[in-house]
Amino acid sequence: MAVTAQMVKELREKTGAGMMDCKKALTETDGDLDKAVEYLREKGMAKAAKKADRVAAEGSTHIVSEGNTAVIIEVNSETDFVAKNEQFKNLLEDLAQHLLKFKPATVEEAMEQKLHGEGDTLEHYIKSAIAKIGEKISLRRFEIVEKDDNSAFGQYLHMGGRIGVLTLLEGTTDESVAKDVAMHVAAVNPRYVSREEVPEEEVNKEREVLKQQALNEGKPENIVEKMVEGRLRKFFEEICLLDQEFVKDPDQKVRKFVEASGATVKSFVRYEVGEGMEKREDNFVDEVMNQVNK
Repeated sequence: MAVTAQMVKELREKTGAGMMDCKKALTETDGDLDKAVEYLREKGMAKAAKKADRVAAEGSTHIVSEGNTAVIIEVNSETDFVAKNEQFKNLLEDLAQHLLKFKPATVEEAMEQKLHGEGDTLEHYIKSAIAKIGEKISLRRFEIVEKDDNSAFGQYLHMGGRIGVLTLLEGTTDESVAKDVAMHVAAVNPRYVSREEVPEEEVNKEREVLKQQALNEGKPENIVEKMVEGRLRKFFEEICLLDQEFVKDPDQKVRKFVEASGATVKSFVRYEVGEGMEKREDNFVDEVMNQVNK
């Protein structure tokens, strides 16, 4: 069967593959569109396998919520350019919506599920996207958060998803308050909500370090303990959200800002694209602060 331009166009629209690849697929399958789609998918999966050893430390975070459930995800790509295109953004939304509805416990479990409960698995869907986009893409991590009717989610994406934060505040339904806390978390990057969450082992280790520092400074032993406790407060301010100066109003702590709305911070999740992976180091604090102060 002669392969026409219209057939190639239709196959390209269905698969997103290149023109020459579509023409070859139609030629190989005697113009059978369905077989040509399958042919390209098989070839796409082969291409995806070749890309498996590449470093994908760029990408984007994404957050979706519906009712009392929200999910934050990180999907990686090889370049920041790809992370900004519409195909990648659509993939982010599809994956997030699936996770929100089907609530898998792990990435591995999610990859075996059928996208939206039907058709291809998430693994196959991502491999097909790799074939279309031409870069390694991976679902790195996600977290699903549940709330009750007297709570609020705070959602904040910085730089189009370079940093994503999802907060959960109890005792208020004011999403603007929860979002302000999320913006603070994006800028300051606390490790814990409160000092009660800090493991005792970590506190004791810091206490010993501070004590030795004070002794090395030649401070009398009878005042060392008081100095250590004072410096520990500074330590908690650095790592605990509620003890930090609120970025929008440094004259008050985050705890005071939240309590003014009758709320408490239940949890937060902060994802920064590629953190912990081999990638260039960027300092986002000033950029986030500029956004906060607009």
